[in-house]
Amino acid sequence: MRTSGLGGEGQKYALTSDEDDSDFWGFAHEAEGLFTPLPGEEGARRVHLAGCLPQGGLLRCVDHVGSRRAVAGNAWFELLDGDGATMGSYFVNEVTVIGVKPSASGAGLVDLTVTLWCENALPGAERPWEMVRTGRLNHTGMWYELAPEDRHAWLSVALWSREYQRQGRPDAPAGQVFTLDGRHVVDRDTFYCAIGEAINGPGGYFGWNLDALDDCLRGGWGATTPFTLHWDFSAEARTRLAERVPVGDRELVLFDLILEIFEERGVSVILR
Repeated sequence: MRTSGLGGEGQKYALTSDEDDSDFWGFAHEAEGLFTPLPGEEGARRVHLAGCLPQGGLLRCVDHVGSRRAVAGNAWFELLDGDGATMGSYFVNEVTVIGVKPSASGAGLVDLTVTLWCENALPGAERPWEMVRTGRLNHTGMWYELAPEDRHAWLSVALWSREYQRQGRPDAPAGQVFTLDGRHVVDRDTFYCAIGEAINGPGGYFGWNLDALDDCLRGGWGATTPFTLHWDFSAEARTRLAERVPVGDRELVLFDLILEIFEERGVSVILR
């Protein structure tokens, strides 16, 4: 986990050069547009950095708007908690300054408009990041009422914030019993939301596709196999996870494939 350790009051974001960790580009109070793809360009973003004090490579671009020297390059776009610690970060490509003006956020600050490329900052992710930042992601099931596209964004935040949320806690030892609530498992993403919270608590991550689930079961993601999983309301989940998935020269129902992955990695699933 990257940690700037320099944030102050109201500073929610920070930028650091990808090429040189010592090339810190500054903080911003807001970053409007980071989670909003431009029309027809999924990864392209136009981001308004409000209350910014540019430094390093970003500062060198401010006086060159409209020229090639306005391209700062690639960076880590960090999301900060209230103490200035990094909750998670996105790799962004081709940060380019296209506008600058004095900021109403404070003396000496500016509002920058930049373009960049970032496919991982998904629409809908801003709200769960804010919940992590303010400590309001504090009980399970907060994803239940989300729209399908927002559930995927929820999982992305669970993934990118996993180290911050675990705060260095070791994996649960082998032999543990976890309980998966199947009442709200209606598709793939809801299964991953549910298993993430079953293993790692509110907003927890334990995979967001089948390959990632298999990786998590190898250790380092909150649980150590072998363990036991009590899958409550499993009959309802079975009827909803009924899509057929090709596996080599076979085709399995998704529910059965998940059970097979668990079994192969030493998880005893008790269907209840």
